[in-house]
This record gives sequence, C-alpha cells and structure tokens, in this order.
Amino acid sequence: MIKSGMTIKNMSFKVGQTMTIVGVPTPNPSNFAVNVCQNEQEITMHLNARFNAHGDENKVVCNSYLGGKWCEEVREGGFPFQQGEEFKMVIEFTPAEFLVKLSDGSVIRFPNRMAAEKYAFFNFDGDLRIKSIEIK
Repeated sequence: MIKSGMTIKNMSFKVGQTMTIVGVPTPNPSNFAVNVCQNEQEITMHLNARFNAHGDENKVVCNSYLGGKWCEEVREGGFPFQQGEEFKMVIEFTPAEFLVKLSDGSVIRFPNRMAAEKYAFFNFDGDLRIKSIEIK
C-alpha cells in the first residue's frame, strides 16, 4: 500500500515512547501523510493532513489500512499546518492508542488497531519536507 515518499525501516518505536516529527509543508500543498506501519502492506496509523484534497479543506484525517482495505476514519484535532511554516508533531505510543499532539495544542486520539507493542516501519508522503525525527 505504501506508494512513494520517504520510508524508514528498522527504527524501533515501542509502547511508552514518543516520536517527535519536525517538518515543513511545501509551497502550495495539497496534502501530506505520516504513516506508522507494520510493513509495506499494512498501515497502523495513517495521518493525512489535507490542505485541499479528497473533498476536505484544512482537516486532519486519520485511518488504518488493514487486510487490504481502509477502516473507519477519525477526524479530530485542529489544523496547525501552514505552507512553508515549520511544525512539530509529537506521537505518544500507549498500549491502547496513539496520542498525537499537534503544534496548536490540539490532540488526536487514534486507536492502536493492530495492538502491536512495537512498530519499525514509517513512511512520509506528499507535500512535506521532514527536518527531524526523534524517538525517546
């Protein structure tokens, strides 16, 4: 299911850890995605920041791609992303869910649908330049 973009393999992200992503949306962005995956076929958490894509404007949509199909969307949190402006996103990994803290202070609670305790495959796609990724 992972088509393109930047992929990181064999970087361990375990329950109890946080991942901090610093990035910049490119000029005239349509959308970008941050994917936490089990492998190239299954996406545990697909975070899609939509500036103007798939019928949404300035909306963050989260979902999972499991067993060859998309699951139920989660639409919550704000939209702190601006073209060309750096943002910071912090993903806290608990046994039950991913807590995504956006730079406007809003939070997205997304279930850990695969119930794994560790993920090691990540993909960043779309109109986005990644500046740093840190796991603590």
